[in-house]
Amino acid sequence: MAGFTTYLQQKVLDHVRGKTSFTMPTAYVALFTTNPTDAGGGTEANYTGYARVTTVGADWTASSGVNGLNANAITFGACTAGTNTITGFGLYDASSAGNLLAWGTCSLSVSSGITPSFAVGQLNITLD
Repeated sequence: MAGFTTYLQQKVLDHVRGKTSFTMPTAYVALFTTNPTDAGGGTEANYTGYARVTTVGADWTASSGVNGLNANAITFGACTAGTNTITGFGLYDASSAGNLLAWGTCSLSVSSGITPSFAVGQLNITLD
């Protein structure tokens, strides 16, 4: 299960109450070796070849109930050195640093020659 972070929950709440407009961000998918919490944190993957993956609206399904799935495969750079045990994923509003918007758990083992990828429908961002 993946859910909105406290940061995004506050932005959406302010937006729907007309307090402060929230501009739709470009979403970058990240991988974690130590998962964050709704407050943020976590340890991002660091294998050689890793970078966050940019997504656009077409990469995600329209929400159904409280769920939104990836509509296209999301593929990261191939590992050319190092190893990581991936335990989670997240959506950020920037290609580096930025604000964590949502996160969830997953399980991937990455080592040299492995190209981490999520098949269509494998990532589920939910309202929690």
